[in-house]
Amino acid sequence: MKVGDVIRVVKVPAGLRDDGDLRTKTLFDLCLGKTFPIAGIDANRIELHVGELLGELSYIHSIYIEPENVEVVQISN
Repeated sequence: MKVGDVIRVVKVPAGLRDDGDLRTKTLFDLCLGKTFPIAGIDANRIELHVGELLGELSYIHSIYIEPENVEVVQISN
């Protein structure tokens, strides 16, 4: 996987929870089954811009997710 590839979130990581205004689990649940281009990659996780799920510009909200929770849908050039 590389930046620009399109992936689908197929699994929500275990142990996530909502905490007050920080709705982490809810946001990951909204991502389940949806496709996103990879915005960045660090040592162990993939960055996805998911703001459009909340009615905002995509880059306003990001999640970081492990590769085992996604599948590649389209490889970029």
